[in-house]
Amino acid sequence: MSSPPTPERTQAQNEPEGDKPELLVKLQERKERHAERGVPARVGVVVLGVVLILAGIVLSGPGIPGPGFLVILIGISFLALEFDRAERLLEKVIVWADRWKDRAEAAPRSQKIAATGVALLALGAFVAAAILWDIPLLPV
Repeated sequence: MSSPPTPERTQAQNEPEGDKPELLVKLQERKERHAERGVPARVGVVVLGVVLILAGIVLSGPGIPGPGFLVILIGISFLALEFDRAERLLEKVIVWADRWKDRAEAAPRSQKIAATGVALLALGAFVAAAILWDIPLLPV
């Protein structure tokens, strides 16, 4: 179900193979293997993808604990094997995450230390508040 390259195709698809994030290369390989599967398996992948996206939406609701955004991304990754629109969306997310990873790796050491210090202070403040205000941290 892959369409020919068009101007709207993402920048990641136009990059040489060596410049693509590793996850995009794996996605293309997996999509090629998926195309060889039978119709029942392909329909099952689509149904699973839709169910995961719906579950992720429910988990993203107010008052419901759970990794809704992560479940939605997993559902989109299943649909990306079958549909170009889902593949383009997943490629954008992968490229975005890869850029942030590169940016974090390129950050100066002082910035990494400062970020770690801020995170530890926030964690300490949370623990102190939990102790002072008797906030239960474990389910009873």
